[in-house]
Amino acid sequence: MANIAVLGNTTWGTTLALLALRAGANVRIWTRSDDEARRLNAARADQRSLPSITLPDELTYFGSIKETLNGASMLIVAVPSQTVRENMALAADHVGSSMLIMSASKGLEQGSGKRISEVIADTVNPRYHKNICSLSGPNLSGEIVQNMPATTVVAAADIEVATRAQQIMSSKLFRVYISEDITGVELGGALKNIIALSAGMSDGLNYGDNAKSALITRGLAEISRLGIAMGANPFTFYGLAGLGDLVTTCASKLSRNHHVGEHLAKGKKLDEITSSMTGIAEGITASVVARELAHKLSVEMPITEQVYRVLYKGVSVKQAMQSLMERELRHERAGLDR
Repeated sequence: MANIAVLGNTTWGTTLALLALRAGANVRIWTRSDDEARRLNAARADQRSLPSITLPDELTYFGSIKETLNGASMLIVAVPSQTVRENMALAADHVGSSMLIMSASKGLEQGSGKRISEVIADTVNPRYHKNICSLSGPNLSGEIVQNMPATTVVAAADIEVATRAQQIMSSKLFRVYISEDITGVELGGALKNIIALSAGMSDGLNYGDNAKSALITRGLAEISRLGIAMGANPFTFYGLAGLGDLVTTCASKLSRNHHVGEHLAKGKKLDEITSSMTGIAEGITASVVARELAHKLSVEMPITEQVYRVLYKGVSVKQAMQSLMERELRHERAGLDR
């Protein structure tokens, strides 16, 4: 039986903990304090992240990161992307040589432009780099905790590492595939959040399904262009971590990024929207990082550019959508034939 440590009692962290329990693992979750751990262990509910779920007695919380990681065969990193570095710095001294380290954070680090597995690698002993993997796919917590079926992908440079994580996380209701394209899997998970912001904006303006379908399809094209430029396998973006996650996040009302985009289109301010949310809409910071990477690598990402302008430059959602429609006409596969 696997012993799993989860870094962060976020909505996604708790969801993954429940999935690991269903797969037969022992699971511990690290919280921000001993007081919070005691409260969660006693209440058997997390009113902040999953208020409608009764937490099983087998799921235990610890305020000590040392206790959480003691004897763990896998560490799941499920904190917001911009806090991964500081949290992993706390965990690094307690990572063992045989411990799998699985990133479940779908974002890009602002400033460095690094993928989350690269941020994790910066914080742990280089001898442990081979144990790093990443999980990403069309995985809405709100459905998974209700015992609805879902699929995902675990990727690692060493396919044997991905296979170990697959065996630990797979269950009758959670089917895990493997990949060796960790770059593509992570980029798919991070960049789709930006496109989901645009899909929410389109829905907020009542532009209909034709417009949203166009944003999803052309969004996939620009995700693929940047991914190819960064060394990813283009076929990854037509799989679960690419197209699968993109469709789910753009179409679902459970998506935080879609929620933000929709309410921006309805005239609400970004701070007003985010302050009323539980959890982080990762596309907000990912749009900054992706735009910088696109400029650096000379990759066209027009949807990302317009989302960035809405979020940070005061451009209205209507103006942004019109700018996309008025771009120079071109071949559908432009930029994809590198």
